[in-house]
Amino acid sequence: MTDDLDLASLRVVRALADTGTITAAAALLGYSQPAVSQQLRRAERQVGQPLVLRAGRGVALTEAGQRLAAHAVHVQAALDAARQDLDDLGGVATGRVTLAGFPSASSTIVPDVLSRLRDRHPGLTVDYVEAEPPEALARLRDGSADVAVTFSHGDAPAAERDLDGLLHRASFFDRTVLAVPAAHPFARGDAFASLAHERWIGGCPRCRGHLLATCAAAGFEPEIVLETDNALAVLGLVAAGLGVALLPGLSLVSAAVPPGVRVVELDDGLARIVHVVHGRGGDRVPSVRAVLDALGHVDGGSLGLVPAGPEVPTGTPG
Repeated sequence: MTDDLDLASLRVVRALADTGTITAAAALLGYSQPAVSQQLRRAERQVGQPLVLRAGRGVALTEAGQRLAAHAVHVQAALDAARQDLDDLGGVATGRVTLAGFPSASSTIVPDVLSRLRDRHPGLTVDYVEAEPPEALARLRDGSADVAVTFSHGDAPAAERDLDGLLHRASFFDRTVLAVPAAHPFARGDAFASLAHERWIGGCPRCRGHLLATCAAAGFEPEIVLETDNALAVLGLVAAGLGVALLPGLSLVSAAVPPGVRVVELDDGLARIVHVVHGRGGDRVPSVRAVLDALGHVDGGSLGLVPAGPEVPTGTPG
């Protein structure tokens, strides 16, 4: 490997690892496709070996590319820490930080965090970007976000884990609820399999995995007749008798449930886990540490969230 390997090359390889196509990597980085291709060729000249192989319409990283992508996470984190350590010698008051969060966190968790940061660190500039978990993690890896609030479903590890250079901390459980028309007979404790013949309102194809997994565990495939990721729209459709739906409890905090809808809390094992994620070593950066501290003081109880203990509960519907 030559001595002139640079951060731009690392970022391009990391973006290709996260997205799988030059087009998507260009969109993620804000570059043109030719610019990404040119930077990739430059990186390959720098390391003296191929970094990607064509795979259908996308690209697959070679072993060299995979190793370089893994190093890119740590290099970006180290550079960010060095930059902010130098820029913020006077303290967190002059720092800048970017927080990413999923949509239902934007109206619940995030306002609490931003308000706390404004009061305690009025000189800190906080940028916020709304992003579903895959995009938020990609932003952490390419350096366009410093901290992310994400979520996952199903089995999860103990309260904290390190994956590919990103530190994930399980913070809360967000209970899953079933939205049904007011006259629907389903009650908490009933067998989920009794819903096998219902018509379902699902999220977009990318976001409906939890519904499909929950139904599969109960022994049936849901008939999805409508799709939307907008919780207010889901409630309106349920109120009109057009179907039933699974929703995260957090999405109902800022949404008024219409009179024609009844919300049934489901088993704790179906809860999603809300994570706080940042790059390894990010907590040594003053501005990142301030955001992590603010997230640690979120009043989850007022939002219907349950603090995550040392182990995350698992379970399947009956």
